[in-house]
Amino acid sequence: MYVWKNQKKLRCGYTTGTCAAAAAKAAAMGLFFGMIPESIGIVTPAGISLQLPVVDPKMADGEASCGIVKDSGDDPDVTDGLTIYALVKRIPKGIEIDGGEGIGRVSAPGLWQEPGMAAINRVPRLMIQNAVSEVMEEVDYEGGIKVLIYAPGGEEIAKKTFNPRLGIQGGISILGTSGIVEPMSEKALVDTIEAEMKVIAAKGKKQLIAVLGNYGERYVKEQKELPDWELVVCSNFVGETIDLASLLEFEDLLIVGNIGKLVKLAAGIMNTHSKVADGRMEIIGVYAALSGGGAVLVQEILSCITTDQALCLCEKSGILNQVLEGILRAIEEKTAYRAKDGLRVGVVLFSEKMGYLGMTKGAERMCR
Repeated sequence: MYVWKNQKKLRCGYTTGTCAAAAAKAAAMGLFFGMIPESIGIVTPAGISLQLPVVDPKMADGEASCGIVKDSGDDPDVTDGLTIYALVKRIPKGIEIDGGEGIGRVSAPGLWQEPGMAAINRVPRLMIQNAVSEVMEEVDYEGGIKVLIYAPGGEEIAKKTFNPRLGIQGGISILGTSGIVEPMSEKALVDTIEAEMKVIAAKGKKQLIAVLGNYGERYVKEQKELPDWELVVCSNFVGETIDLASLLEFEDLLIVGNIGKLVKLAAGIMNTHSKVADGRMEIIGVYAALSGGGAVLVQEILSCITTDQALCLCEKSGILNQVLEGILRAIEEKTAYRAKDGLRVGVVLFSEKMGYLGMTKGAERMCR
């Protein structure tokens, strides 16, 4: 299965949830039929049928276990190549699902599971339950079964994920809603942002700082005048972050970032990725013209490659402050419109070359 992204043909993969369900089904077959198959068929929640190779089959003392190797396709997923195992054994009744080695445990409220539970999300849990139920029905088994999902090496891999920030300790999460990994999925990124914001909201926090990346996070920590609020990394998804902050009933959202990204907000561009829209020089050029800059200056700005170059031209022309004031007014108007009622949004701009550039009136109030 392939998708096209940015004029490239990219191969899809399958989620850790699919791996866990397939491993559980194959292990259950070993438990009830006495032999673990070399490959196992499973239908994902997206309705796509997969036939996955089974690795490391083991049977002993009323238990059966095996693994499925995670294949993320062309998605740069840190869990790619990790083996997700399932161990099954009989119990008196019901279907119990838990996590073992390499599977994280929830330690904070606000996520899909209660604190103390294994970080196996709702859809993968349902997939595992359905997979083993299918085998149990085939043999008319009326007792119960316990499924233990584990992933050797998962604890180390989890350090490269958002899990520590989400309050998930000791390993990876078993994830997936469709069962299929779509390369560079924007939905997966937004889901991660939402999960982190839910954890913060569950603490009763009503104020939040959003930054676009590591550089923004470092900048916030270095600036003593900025409020000491919980922080979330929103990447390019500024509009979705505003939406989520409103939905989760935050009162104040302070967005801090490089002008090279956030200048786009002045034109209502709420996804700051260059593939969505650029317009940086056009925006700066418009406000340069409104600030008294002539046609020659505007043409020079439009020829710039970086926003720092454009701002330097404005500075040489003596209109930098007016340009920034105009851009910040427009940003305040556009973000307030996106937030609607109930959420106050402030924005702080900086650049790598010039440092602090300015903030909206809403951000000034938040800093006070």
